Amino acid sequence: MKKRVAIVAGGDQSELEVSLRSAAGLYSFIDANKYECHIVTIVGTEWNVDYEGKKYVIDKNDFSFVIESGKRLNFDFAYITIHGVPGEDGKLQGYFDLIRMPYSCCGVLSAALTFNKFFCNQFLSGFGIPIAKSVLLRKGEKMSTENIVDKLGLPCFVKPNGGGSSYGTSKVKCNAEMEPAIQAALVESDEVIIESFMEGTEITCGVYKTKDNSTVFPITEVVSKNEFFDTDAKYNGSVEEITPARLSPELTAKVQSLTSRIYDIIGAKGIIRVDYIITQGEKINLLEVNTTPGMTATSFIPQQIAAAGLDIKKVMEEIIENELSNV
Repeated sequence: MKKRVAIVAGGDQSELEVSLRSAAGLYSFIDANKYECHIVTIVGTEWNVDYEGKKYVIDKNDFSFVIESGKRLNFDFAYITIHGVPGEDGKLQGYFDLIRMPYSCCGVLSAALTFNKFFCNQFLSGFGIPIAKSVLLRKGEKMSTENIVDKLGLPCFVKPNGGGSSYGTSKVKCNAEMEPAIQAALVESDEVIIESFMEGTEITCGVYKTKDNSTVFPITEVVSKNEFFDTDAKYNGSVEEITPARLSPELTAKVQSLTSRIYDIIGAKGIIRVDYIITQGEKINLLEVNTTPGMTATSFIPQQIAAAGLDIKKVMEEIIENELSNV
C-alpha cells in the first residue's frame, strides 16, 4: 500500500502564493507510483486538504480527515513547504512532533533559529563564519537614522527579520529612505534586521543528508538585473541564474564544504539552502539559511538537482524514506 503524503502549503505571510507554487512543484516531483500525495493548505485556523477534487477539513487532533463516505484517512508523512509562519519558524514542526508525524525538514529549535535572520547569523558567526554588520530593531523600538548609518554605513539593507522572498526588503541609499524602509519591513515582521552592504557575487548552495547519504549540490550564481535580488527579480524573470556558478574549483569546494558544515551546526534535516556573498579576496560571507527552500519548477533547488545529474524523484524518496525509517 502506498504511503500517504501531505504536501503542506499556505501560511500567514506574503509568501503564501510562493508556497502554493512550491506545493505544485513538489506534487510533480514526488513519485506518484510510490506515494499518494495530497496538498494541505494551512491559512490561519483554516486547515483543508484537496482530495479527489474536493476540499475536506483537517482534524487538528491528529491531522486526519473524513471523506464523504465517512471513512477517516490519515497521513504517514508531511512535506512542509510553507515559506514563513507557521511552517518555517518551528510552530508546525512542534505540532507534528506532538502527534508523532514524520516530516521533511528540521525540528523546532533549528527552524526557530534559522527563521530569525539576526539570531541565526550571530549564532553562526560564533563558529567563525563571516557575516554582515547588522542591527536588530523590534516593533516599538527606536534608533536614530544617524546611529544606524554610523554603525553600518550606506547603502545598507533593511529586511524583515522573519520572512523571505525579499518581501519588505529595501536597499537604503540615503538617510531619508531609512524610516520608510523600516516601516515596510515591519509590515512583514515585528522585527527588522538592518545589514551593511557587501559588494560581491551572490551565490546559493543546497544540501541534503540522510543516514546513508550526504549530497551538496552545485552552486548557483545569482545575477539580478535589478539593484538587488528583490521580489521582482525572483519571480518576474529579472535575474540570471547560472548553475553551476562561475567560481574556481577551489572556491566551489570551500563553499560546498561550508554549506555542509552549516547543515551540521544547526542540526538540519531534509534539504536546506544557504545564501552567500563572495566579496573581494574570495571571502565567503553568509547571507542567510533557508530550511524550507522554494520548490517550484524553476526554484534554485530543482535547478541544482538537475545540474548534479540527479533524479529529483529519487531525492524526494530518499528524504521521505529516511524519516519514515525512524517511525
